[in-house]
Amino acid sequence: MSFDSLIEQTREALREVLPETIEVTDIELEGPHIVLYTKQLDSFLSGGDLLRQVAQRLRRRVLVRSDPATLMDPKEAEAAIRELIPREAEISALFFEPETGEVAIEAANPGAAIGRQGSVLNELKRRIGWVPTVVRTPPIPSKTVEEVRVHLRNVFDQRRKFLKNVGVKIARDRLPEKIWARTTALGGYREVGRSAHLLTTQNSKVLIDCGIDPGSDRTPFFNAPELLPLDSLDAVVVTHAHLDHCGLVPVLLKYGYTGPIYCTAPTRDMMALMLLDAIRVTNQEARKGLYDSGNVRDMVARTIPLRWGETTDIAPDMRLTMHNAGHILGSSICHFHLGDGDHNLAYSGDIKFERSWLFNPAVNRFPRLETLVLESTYGGYRDVQPSRQQATEEFGRLASKIVGRGGKLIVPVFAVGRSQEVMLVLEERMREGAIPKVPVYLDGMIFEATAIHTAYPEYLNSQLRTQIFQQGDNPFLSDIFHRIDSQQMRYSVLDSKDPCIILATSGMMSGGPVMEYFRAWAPEEKNGILFVGYQADGTFGRRLQRGLNEATFLDGGRQGSVPVRLEVATIEGFSGHSDRVQLMNYVATLDPRPTRILLNHGEESKALDLATGLHKRFNLETRVPFNLEAIRML
Repeated sequence: MSFDSLIEQTREALREVLPETIEVTDIELEGPHIVLYTKQLDSFLSGGDLLRQVAQRLRRRVLVRSDPATLMDPKEAEAAIRELIPREAEISALFFEPETGEVAIEAANPGAAIGRQGSVLNELKRRIGWVPTVVRTPPIPSKTVEEVRVHLRNVFDQRRKFLKNVGVKIARDRLPEKIWARTTALGGYREVGRSAHLLTTQNSKVLIDCGIDPGSDRTPFFNAPELLPLDSLDAVVVTHAHLDHCGLVPVLLKYGYTGPIYCTAPTRDMMALMLLDAIRVTNQEARKGLYDSGNVRDMVARTIPLRWGETTDIAPDMRLTMHNAGHILGSSICHFHLGDGDHNLAYSGDIKFERSWLFNPAVNRFPRLETLVLESTYGGYRDVQPSRQQATEEFGRLASKIVGRGGKLIVPVFAVGRSQEVMLVLEERMREGAIPKVPVYLDGMIFEATAIHTAYPEYLNSQLRTQIFQQGDNPFLSDIFHRIDSQQMRYSVLDSKDPCIILATSGMMSGGPVMEYFRAWAPEEKNGILFVGYQADGTFGRRLQRGLNEATFLDGGRQGSVPVRLEVATIEGFSGHSDRVQLMNYVATLDPRPTRILLNHGEESKALDLATGLHKRFNLETRVPFNLEAIRML
């Protein structure tokens, strides 16, 4: 359907549905949405299911907003908001979004800001024209979330034009022949790292993930002819913010991609944090980076955030719905609906099919599903992890032993996900006396990543939300945690003789502050290092697990070495990946069950082993593609 015909079809639907008292002053395309502007917003929204009726006729997501002429000047609107909302609401910040005609009100007491049955917000809406939404003030302020919001306000005009162009591209006419579809492996198959998948039909091309290889300098196959030119892509979809899935998204923009990036809002913010930190680490190591901070800012401006369960057109013949993957904050299983119900497939990304300390288990119910692309990180026959409770007890035992003998415990962690879970376990174990109470230092991006978690409480499991926001008990703010916020403080901890626990990035010991602690403390037998996350082949962490006796470093341009005498231990139960049992159970409980499963994101032996097990148990077509292999689905 062309742009003009879509606008005409929208006008026709409005004539059929809306009463004469409601006037739509403008119709725009904004990315995947049709946006209606009206001076009678209250009447439109209170008129039963008018919006739903319009959306059903158009089979598209429809948004309705106040005509810009009805919006009060933001400074005057702020004065009105502070006058109408009671002081006990404790407003901490206001964010006006001209792009949407909304104003977000951060308040410590949201109930007071909303009023009985929404009375305060309704009065605000009538007076200022802006649509007010109330969110709880995050317990830990996030610099990243604030900077993302400021940047989006600064590029408002540019972004509005960009979203209109995206909408026009989505609305273009399809080719008349019967749809065909295929998926091409561009990275992350028979290996862990550089995840990249290309989903292609005769009308559309969508890239899912674009990550680094943590154990080498290898990239996805950017030179694959079906990927080029980059601006022929309709969309880039990111499952989550770990660098092996998003670490090279800015490179796409640097070399010619000008389209949208779809992910959840927390994934957008976490990506910005992780990518900017990667630039910082690259600069510190005097290496040439593949992208710069300008590319990251461009990525943020081009990101269209989606909520879980929200179905969105991203190409003329593709619709995307994101669902909880249970892996890290905002991580998503991406479900694609092709054509007019011709085929449905889901890319799992990284999933955890178990309720964790932070998240609910991965979603396993879809409207339709013919093909599943499933991770196999722990898909081997012997890959059975202990339960979360067993992992907690084992962690407590090892930590207690090491700090009890006066040692220092290093825990290499990924800033996003594992670090927050380890913090929850340490807080609980120390509060209960299972681990001696010693300082727990947080080095790297951990504190800021934790702040982003508290900015998006709707993505946490219900138990943790209740504990933090209703019971007023925030374990992340325990006095056992100390943020390393300067090199001077880091030196102080390194030189200290007292026992302590340090959580530091990077999780696979491929760089980052964890290496400083390791180099200083590795020679002493009383110290320990405890791995709680996956260590990819080729990483320093994997070499340590295999029994490295001496570690070599470059120090001031000279090569030096330290003996490895500290205790090395691994606990698998903290992983954000499903183990063999959970992966089998995930497929067993899928509703509906697909007819084809493609395995990726796993060492070759593990992916093959899981494929064999799934085929034998469920009699499904299972395949383990090679990188650069294309598989036709339609």
